[in-house]
Amino acid sequence: MKIISQVGEARELLDQGGVIAYPTEAVYGLGCSPFNQQAVEKIWTLKRRTKSKGFILLIADWTQLTPLIAPVSDLLLEAVRSTWPGPVTWVFPKSGIIPDWLSGQHDGIAIRMSAHPVAHQLCVDGPVVSTSANISGHDPVVDLLGLSEQFPQGLDAVLTGDLGGLSQPSAIYDVLTGIRLR
Repeated sequence: MKIISQVGEARELLDQGGVIAYPTEAVYGLGCSPFNQQAVEKIWTLKRRTKSKGFILLIADWTQLTPLIAPVSDLLLEAVRSTWPGPVTWVFPKSGIIPDWLSGQHDGIAIRMSAHPVAHQLCVDGPVVSTSANISGHDPVVDLLGLSEQFPQGLDAVLTGDLGGLSQPSAIYDVLTGIRLR
């Protein structure tokens, strides 16, 4: 397993279709370029995950959000603004550029603007897929040993860094209803 410490090197791997593990607020995440179908399929395979489930997209700033979502009123966005950047994911109506391989069977797309320094830097040049680093049904990975145990093969690199200290993965809310989904 290749260990890297530079976000720029990790971003190059993502841009080349690679899959990496990286630290987030609570657990390690698996990431790839969201618009590279082969990379997304590699994550499904690594996680042994059903394709009907969608993925979360990490973004770095508000300008990255607009192309990814269908129009949402400013009133609804107030709740999002109060939680971003931070460890809260929101499900938005998706725009036409979101392929089904990202959203699964859902009409929406889950998006988070992370405040975690490594995760945030990773998506400055564009959105990144974010899903917990674990085989479906197993506990999410919180250290390098767990990564090597669950993913002895298949990751192009691990971007090092400290986890954010939260005990649970991000809460997920529906932007249209305000209902907590996780």
